[in-house]
Formats: sequence, C-alpha cells, structure tokens
Amino acid sequence: MIDVQRLRVLRAVAEHGSFNRAAAALRLTPSAVSQHVAVLERSLGTPVVARSTRGVTLTRAGRIMVQAAESVTAELAYAQQQVERLGTGRTQLTVATFTSGGRVLLPGALARLTAAHPDTVLHVREGEPEDSLALVRQGAVDLALAYHFDGPLPGQVHRNSGVRWTALLEDPLHVVLPQGHRLAGRAVLDIAELAAEPWVLGCLKTEAYLRRYAERADFVPELRGTTTDYFFAGSLVAAGMGVSLIPSIALAPQVPGVHTIPLKDPAPARHIGVATIARRRELPQLTTLVHALQEQATALDLT
Repeated sequence: MIDVQRLRVLRAVAEHGSFNRAAAALRLTPSAVSQHVAVLERSLGTPVVARSTRGVTLTRAGRIMVQAAESVTAELAYAQQQVERLGTGRTQLTVATFTSGGRVLLPGALARLTAAHPDTVLHVREGEPEDSLALVRQGAVDLALAYHFDGPLPGQVHRNSGVRWTALLEDPLHVVLPQGHRLAGRAVLDIAELAAEPWVLGCLKTEAYLRRYAERADFVPELRGTTTDYFFAGSLVAAGMGVSLIPSIALAPQVPGVHTIPLKDPAPARHIGVATIARRRELPQLTTLVHALQEQATALDLT
C-alpha cells in the first residue's frame, strides 16, 4: 500500500525541484526526503524522479503520483472539514482571490452568501492565480477567484486535475495615457500606435502579455517602470513616466490626470473565473457563492 506521507514528500519535491528545498519546506533532512522517495520507488517498481546536478524532475510515473497526492490531500481536507462541521454545526469556507477581482467582485458576493448562510465562517486570502489554483487542487482553499490571459489556465488546471473552472467575465485591458498626450482624444487605439511610447506596468503578467501583443505589432516595448499595483502604475502615468495597460476592473477609482482608451478588437483581455474542486460544489454554501459571483460579474459594465 502506498504511504500518504511519501506522497506528500514527493509532492514537495515536485514543487521545490530539489530534495534540499523540499526538506526545508517539510522540516525534514534531505536524507529523510531521499529515503521516502526511494521507498516509494521500490513499492511502485519504477522511478518517480530523475536526478541530475541541476535538481530533480518528475518521471511520467512521478507526475501520475503527484496528481494522486493532490487528490488524496484534497479528499483528506474535505473529510476534515465535514468532521469539524459535525462538531460545530458550522461550515468554514476559504476563498482565495487576486487583488482587483477580490475588490470588485467579492464583497457583494460574500454579503449574499452571509445573508443566505449566516452560520458560515469565511476566510479570505489574497494570492496570485497560479498559487491560488494550486491551493484549490490541494484542498487548502474551497474556491479561487482567478484569471488567465491567452492560453491554458495556470497552475496545472486541466480536465484530469479534479478542478472545475467556471468562467465569469472577460476583462478587457485599456491603454492609460497622461493628460495632454497626443493620442488622448482618440476613441480607440491600435497598440501599434504606441510603439514609440515608454511603458509603466502594474503587474508582471501584464508585462509578458504586452510583449506578446507588441511582438505581433512588430515592436519591442520600452519599460520605464514595473509595479505590483495598478493604481500606482496609473499614478506614474499621470506623472508623465509613460503609458500603461490596465484591466477594466482595475481602473476604478480613476487616477486623476489620465485618459483611458480601449484597444481595437481583438483587444487583449483577462479571462476571469472561479476554480473549485468538483466534489465540493455539493456544498450549498459554495453553490451560493459561485452563483453570487456570477451575478456580480453579470452586473458589471466594462464597456
């Protein structure tokens, strides 16, 4: 029989990319981590990691076992939650969210949840989508409000991961210009028209996205500033440092001294949604919260 602790160790090795870093995270010795993995490999009859001077990578069997480890961890967390509810009569929900989505969508949705299920104990934690989605897979949070740009969802969320993704809305990115800018009077812009402009950005993911769009328009953006806060990025635009690319829901409150202009279609956008473990959607509190978030998203006017 496969030992759950060994699966936990393997998952830490996969997450951290080395025995030493996994050992530090688990508060074990590297030798203990190596022994756990070796015993797991003997019980399976096949290697689960490939060792090299640059660290360790998972084999195909290792990837299967890490996916199983995440499912087991999520099921144990769910079982613990059910047992705690038997003792207290109260359901605890933990919600992870990115900053701008949490600020715009969560308050109204949580108020509806509390009104419908007043005995629910809520916990909210802020995090980047790839981190929050991983926490959903592991059962550490019940719901993640997250987003992705073009391409697949981050955090290894796929059909076989056990995570259910419910799309909420498209959040188009707008160009933010300082007052008096030569293009400030335009109703819509093509990103190629901004090839000569310096840029300040409020998110590292937005930087990567801008570079992809700029490459299609045959220019390389000149970055003058990067921040982790869209309001700060807008303030730098107002100060004349450059132009920015900011999602619609992050534009309020409007920074004084800037103009916001949409981009021509197909405009870049964030795809916002919620991630849950499919089985946990049986909880009436979680169903209520998902529906409330859908209603909040529908009520938004992002034109």
